[in-house]
Amino acid sequence: MFLYIFVFAILVGIYLLTARIGGCSDKWFFAIVMCVALFVGLSDMLGGYDRYIYAEFFDQVADVSMTVSPDYLHECGIFRQWPGEKGFGWLNVLISFLTSNRYIFILILTVIIYVLLYISIRQYAKDNILALIVFMGIMFFFTFTYLRQMLGISIAWLGIRYIYDRSFWKFALIILIAFSMHNSALVLFPIYFIPPKRYTINSVLVILSVCLFLGILGVSSFLYDSYGDAFDTERIDILTGSDGGIRFGYFVEAAFFAYIILQNYEVVPDTKKDNVLLNVSLLFCAILLLFIRSENGGRLSWYYAIGVVATLSNIAVYRSQTGQGFTMRMNTFMSYHAFLILLSFFLYFRILRGWGEGGYQILYPYKTFLTNGHRVPDRTFDEYEYDYKYDRDKLYR
Repeated sequence: MFLYIFVFAILVGIYLLTARIGGCSDKWFFAIVMCVALFVGLSDMLGGYDRYIYAEFFDQVADVSMTVSPDYLHECGIFRQWPGEKGFGWLNVLISFLTSNRYIFILILTVIIYVLLYISIRQYAKDNILALIVFMGIMFFFTFTYLRQMLGISIAWLGIRYIYDRSFWKFALIILIAFSMHNSALVLFPIYFIPPKRYTINSVLVILSVCLFLGILGVSSFLYDSYGDAFDTERIDILTGSDGGIRFGYFVEAAFFAYIILQNYEVVPDTKKDNVLLNVSLLFCAILLLFIRSENGGRLSWYYAIGVVATLSNIAVYRSQTGQGFTMRMNTFMSYHAFLILLSFFLYFRILRGWGEGGYQILYPYKTFLTNGHRVPDRTFDEYEYDYKYDRDKLYR
């Protein structure tokens, strides 16, 4: 567990060194993001059950690629498992030409996700390191396990710029590509049709209240469950002890973010780009409230998380530019950024600790695939390992 805390502390240290200049250079930031990607991608099947699913499907694809006349659509289970998301299947095929090893496959996917994250933060955030810290609190641990959805999310985030640029076909193309990786990406599509303007605080509060009311009634959760996306609800229920009741964590997270954003509403410039990111962040809160009785429905909010990452970090920059003098500006800046870092760490630690409960030590102790064997105990390995040759030799394929 302490290694994960150390990683977070390093990022905070880098931020403190670069805060006065609004982050680090693009080259250094890319290097930092790649270090985070390697930390995730080199891990030895950490993150739980989902990694084993993707790995087993990929191994099958790699085996088919070695045949004389491969018929991927009929011979590979990945195309039957997710028939409407063939983009992910064909990406597996493409990677199988580079490697037949599941660990290298997961590493490549992780690097792709983080390269796309780098592009989004560079595009939308004014302080890249602070934005990365907020991302760590909200989304970091999901990049260990929900590889397919995180790939769809990281692609979909690239489309945000085409909302304020008003380029519909480019936006639609990005969403279509993301949809081919994970069909839940379609949830981001309606944001294009919301006028990119500043809405009154009263209007925002009314919308959030309606979402909370519908969420408590369970209407949205019923519709989501009827839709039946390919999420592993059984595993999540085991890990979290969910009983289908109200997700108090969703409410607290949405309330905190909405409060911070609305408290700084006037600090954010009234530009098309800032308004789009602001609205995206508020929709993140709205979706959490809308699915407050759904264990998995809240995952739809992740497509809007880039709004929170960008807006909260940008507010720190905008607040530093207000005030009557340098001392006042720095005090305002330091108090807000300290609060934001602490909030990000709280969210970070909450997931880190929560994912170690129930006997599933799915994140710690940390181990890479650069050494053979597996962690003991490792309940996920015991239940879901499908090829014990990997345990004896990680690179046997």
